[in-house]
Amino acid sequence: MKKEELLKLIGNNIKVLRTEKGLSQVDLVGKIEGQIDTTNISRIEAGRTNPTVHTLYRIAVALDVELKDLVNL
Repeated sequence: MKKEELLKLIGNNIKVLRTEKGLSQVDLVGKIEGQIDTTNISRIEAGRTNPTVHTLYRIAVALDVELKDLVNL
């Protein structure tokens, strides 16, 4: 699998989980511990940036899911 495909899959997982919980990107940013902006969430969901494991962990905590749920292929 190419890097770009992997990033898009992870980004889509985040978007699906976020929307299932009825959260906007702004809502998600408000729940994430530490500084992150809406633009960064948008880039992650679109697969245009490579988030760190720590960022993915913080997103998982904010969504109240396990980290593996974000990277489930």
